[in-house]
Amino acid sequence: GVGMTERQALTMVELPLALPVIMAGIRTAAVWVIGTATLSTPIGQTSLGNYIFAGLQTQNWVLVVFGCVAAAVLALVVDQLLALIENGLRARSRARVGLGTAAIALMVGASLLPSLAGTTARYVIGAKTFTEQYVLSALIRERLQAAGLSATSRAGLGSSVIYEALRNGDIDAYVDYSGTLWANQFHHKEQLPREALLAALKQDLARDKVTLLGELGFENAYALVMPRKKAEALGIRSIEDLARHTSGMSIAGDYEFFSRPEWAALRVAYGLAFGAQRQMQPDFMYAAVASGEVDVIAGYTSDGLIAKYDLVVLDDPKHAIPPYDAILLLSPKRADDRALQDALRPLLGRIDIATMQQANLRASGSDAESSPQAVARWLWSKIAK
Repeated sequence: GVGMTERQALTMVELPLALPVIMAGIRTAAVWVIGTATLSTPIGQTSLGNYIFAGLQTQNWVLVVFGCVAAAVLALVVDQLLALIENGLRARSRARVGLGTAAIALMVGASLLPSLAGTTARYVIGAKTFTEQYVLSALIRERLQAAGLSATSRAGLGSSVIYEALRNGDIDAYVDYSGTLWANQFHHKEQLPREALLAALKQDLARDKVTLLGELGFENAYALVMPRKKAEALGIRSIEDLARHTSGMSIAGDYEFFSRPEWAALRVAYGLAFGAQRQMQPDFMYAAVASGEVDVIAGYTSDGLIAKYDLVVLDDPKHAIPPYDAILLLSPKRADDRALQDALRPLLGRIDIATMQQANLRASGSDAESSPQAVARWLWSKIAK
């Protein structure tokens, strides 16, 4: 018989034999990619992970379940469409291959549409990954809408990602904390008193053309927190007292805390050496320390859960933790935006720590009244008086 050419051997023998293996690999990869894509939320990319992360932060389990189920369904549908293409190739059925390819192209098109259409909102407000940030970004959005300006939010951004997003103009405004920028963003080692730190920080921000519009009026500092009863039983009032007990204790912090310079400064200043270190979703830490699952947590001073669970904030006599005034930042392209600045000025200096703690406590519930939007409306009614 006539020998096959190499191309014929490839297309008629080798490729059909290899196709099931190749397609199985593509199907596995597709399912993995869809599952992993939900992790893109903290770096500011929109995905089904937005529902999962926002739900975990605000303890809204409907959102979490929706995000997980939607991701699973999407993975299964894509897998089955790829299987249809695989069967079509094997049976040499153009109809199946065409149908499967068209359906996948449609899904890709549908998922790209929102980003291709671009955001119609004029302003994008950023938020980090905890409840207070969701509430404050909702409050900013609410104030802009009240002034007739359209705004949307981009939530769940990590500390360094959110500042870069502002500097690059991907977002227009967000609330940050003076100590976080001082230690993490600008890598200053020295500790300054509050006013001096704010003045120096303003200059750092000006070099990046970022506007510090003003302070909101409260401080949300990192703090070491433990149950009041336990602290009193052990005679612990400050971090200095705590240092004598740490070897037999466990500490929990949020996902960034243990890699932040503040933690290094605390360890050096007080010689802290905990027996165990755990990372947790911020809202779960308080319940964990209240129930004795961990001994100490790195909490936030503006959190309403401190009062709710009868916890105590330990003193920091050596001032290892910097001040953390909540400050409103605007992106370089909004430096001369009068409409935006006028809409946000009424918030400056108006939110004290007690009000913010109350707002955060309301937001930690699980009913309609605890959504960031509802809490933002409540917060505005308190400060507009």
